[in-house]
Amino acid sequence: MRQRLEGEIKKRLQLLCEGEDLRFDEPMRGHTSFRVGGEADAWILVQDASKAKELLIFLEKEKVPYFITGNGTNLLVADQGYRGVILCTAGQRQPIRVAEDRILAPAGASLAAIAQEALKASLSGLEGAAGIPGSLGGALCMNAGAYDFEMKEVTEQVSALRIGTSTSSHPSGEAEGREGGETERERVRQVQLSGSEMAFGYRSSIARKQKLFFISAQLRLTPGKPEEIRAKMEELALRRKQKQPLEFASAGSTFKRPAGSFAGKLIEEAGLKGFRIGEAQVSEKHCGFVINRGGASADEIMQVILAVTERVEEKTGIRLETEVIPLGF
Repeated sequence: MRQRLEGEIKKRLQLLCEGEDLRFDEPMRGHTSFRVGGEADAWILVQDASKAKELLIFLEKEKVPYFITGNGTNLLVADQGYRGVILCTAGQRQPIRVAEDRILAPAGASLAAIAQEALKASLSGLEGAAGIPGSLGGALCMNAGAYDFEMKEVTEQVSALRIGTSTSSHPSGEAEGREGGETERERVRQVQLSGSEMAFGYRSSIARKQKLFFISAQLRLTPGKPEEIRAKMEELALRRKQKQPLEFASAGSTFKRPAGSFAGKLIEEAGLKGFRIGEAQVSEKHCGFVINRGGASADEIMQVILAVTERVEEKTGIRLETEVIPLGF
């Protein structure tokens, strides 16, 4: 296991983050929707792109491990925490702007807030996003979607910081320092990516291959009738309430949809409805959700995920992939 941050690194982070929300030894259970997770060596609420660039240059140069997150709604942090720095984009508080049929929003804005702005402007296209709990940045990273909606349908242009030139990255999304011939500032460049350049796929994007810190995105929507947009949002909200275990902490759908089937269906057919280890459980309401009943550990949640994956593969030959990103395991 990696050692905790050295004193000199901490001092330099404090200087870099003067006036920013920097916390050392920060419990991650307060920053994930699973409500679990040990301490991160440092957690920083990043306010703007210039500060993000400074931090990324420093962390790359010093080879300090770091992880970029939004609202933590798709993240499972280990009980032992994370030996490195968490950069949280949710601190980006620039206003959400509407211009004709387009919305420009900071990566830290919640999808729900952006959807509400679209409703106010009588713009259709984000009804399916209204109930997704994550941030815009997280949604771009994984091409978030629900109820026949995906981010790729509305994303026109994305502004981001690209770290390094490598197209490979840690499978969990972790971005670490690297050596090379580039100057320090060349390692972190601001780029503009079109929707097609984002290379969206099912629950994936170019951010799964390249290290990117999202700054903002321009979304293109369709003019509509506010009463119809509102009615659709309310309909989908009711469906979520009826079919999803919203009363428990979770990271939403735990598993990706396998080709030709549904994860929840395969899990239920494998006899795992209500399967439980400690306070972690396969939801009885929707088998595609692993929930924290209250007091679960990250290890218990991971054990349930692994048990489900193995049992379903034994029964069907299909190996489920997780939407949830494990960190620190």
